[in-house]
Formats: sequence, structure tokens, C-alpha cells
Amino acid sequence: MADVRSGITDLTNSKRSRTPERLIMLVLIACSLVAVLVTLGIVFSLVFESIRFFNAVPVSDFLFGLDWSPQTAIREDQVGSGGSFGAVPLITGTLLISAIAMAVAAPLGLASAVYLAEYAEKRTRDIVKPILEILAGIPTVVYGFFAALMIAPYIRMTGTSLGLEVASESALAAGFAMGIMIVPLVSSLSDDAINAVPQSLRHASLGLGATRAETIRQVILPAATPGIAGSLLLAASTAIGETMIVVMAAGLAANLTVNPLEAVTTITAQIVALLTGDQEFDSAKTLSAFALGLLLFVITLLLNVAALKIVKHYREQYD
Repeated sequence: MADVRSGITDLTNSKRSRTPERLIMLVLIACSLVAVLVTLGIVFSLVFESIRFFNAVPVSDFLFGLDWSPQTAIREDQVGSGGSFGAVPLITGTLLISAIAMAVAAPLGLASAVYLAEYAEKRTRDIVKPILEILAGIPTVVYGFFAALMIAPYIRMTGTSLGLEVASESALAAGFAMGIMIVPLVSSLSDDAINAVPQSLRHASLGLGATRAETIRQVILPAATPGIAGSLLLAASTAIGETMIVVMAAGLAANLTVNPLEAVTTITAQIVALLTGDQEFDSAKTLSAFALGLLLFVITLLLNVAALKIVKHYREQYD
């Protein structure tokens, strides 16, 4: 009889102990559902408004058009009521500025990460890394001022002295400032990935007679490639989505060019310009901002998929 009572007591206590766990699990599920529902809401809102836009402007004209001039009339009899909604100049400008930013941030960030993780002493690391990460806390509008007042005039002056024609607002100025902005992102995440490589790999490589540089190049960096690729992906996504630096240093001119010395604009800058002020959500001009947002979402998604495949390939190769 005592054994039966003891069993009932244990069962009751077990049920009581599971109750908080179930509540915690329900809270976690609810939080996950909120994130999923918010994401679905963003996607559906973009798709719904983009469909309204594509009812007025053909998809082919939007994706393959070479002229971006979203000037629609407020009145039917207004002069210049026709607009051009070709997104190719915006895509080109976005990729151009992002490529310049990554060309600046990738080598600087990766080199600083290797130095901090493999060469720097602890005292030096404790001083240099916080100073480097201060750059991540500076507002992007400050980088925009820096690019417009310092970088752009210097590039224009240097280009003029070399006989080159440089615009007052250029993709090079915006890309360089953006690259400086995302250096801490690449450096910090790459540093974490390098430090996560087991010390046994370093010791084994050095024990076989490899130098420190050979160990870093042939052992540590291949082992840390998934983390480094993730840092570069996050940096590229940040560069693609940046707005203020582009508006202040590259301008809003939708020029179809790959010349970094000319003024260009990006998808995000045009979204801000289209949705600034009092707008009618029945016009193609305003609805084009949602189509641009959907296009940016697709580009970022494809970038994520490509990065995941690259990470998976290197991880399998390393294993």
C-alpha cells in the first residue's frame, strides 16, 4: 500500500514539474509564431501592393527597362504624365556601390580579424578590438556627412588632377564610406570564427613544421570559412540595404553606368524618395516603391541561398 501511495505521489510531482516546462514551451512557440507571422505579413504586403503596381506597369518593363523616371501625373491633363519604371539602373547602382563597399571591407576586416586572433597580444587585443568596434556604433548619417564633406571632394580633386571627370556625388565615395562602416562587422564575426577553430589543429600544423603564416593560410582559414562566409554575407546584406550614405554621397540620379566616378542611386534610396511626403497609394509612382522592396527582398534571398550553398560546400570539403 505504501508503494502505491509513493507511486501516486511521484506521478503527481512529475506532472507538477512538467507544468512549468509546458508553459515555457508554449511561450517559446508563441514567440516563434510572432516572428513567422511578422515575416509573412511583410512578404504578403509587398506582394499585394506589387501586384497592384504590375497591373499598371508590365513586369518586363520593370525588370528589364533601362530608364527610371517615375513621374506620374496628379491630373490626367498634366504634361509629362508618362513615367518610366525600368529598374535596371537601380539594380546596377545597388550592386556597384555594394561591390565597392565589399572590396574595401572584406580585406580590411579579414586582415584585422587574423591579426587580432593570431598575432596580437592580449593587451593589444583588449585595446584595439573595442576601438575598432566603435565604428559599428556610429550612426550611418555621420558616415554620410563624412563621405559628402571629406571623401567625395578628395576623390574629385584627385580625379581632376589625373585628368578624369569625376561627379560631385559618386558611387566610389559612397562605396568607400559604406565599406569603412561595415569593416567592424566583418572583423568581429570573422574573429569569432577564427577563435572557434580548435587549438589542436594549430598545434598539429606547427608540430609538422609549418610556419604560423602557413598554418593560418592552409589550416585556420579553411576551417573558419563557414563563419567568414557568414560575416561577408551579413556585411553584403548591410551594404545592399544602406540608404543614408547613398542619399548623401551618391545622389538620387538613376544613371545606368558601371563607372564608379559617376553619380548613381540604389533601390533603397529610391524607396525613401518615393515614399517621402504626402503620397497617393493609387498611383504607379508610389506603388513602385513596394515593387522595389519586393525586388530587394528577392535579391537578398538569393544572396542568402547562394551563401548557404557556399558554406555547405566548404564545410563538407573540410569534413
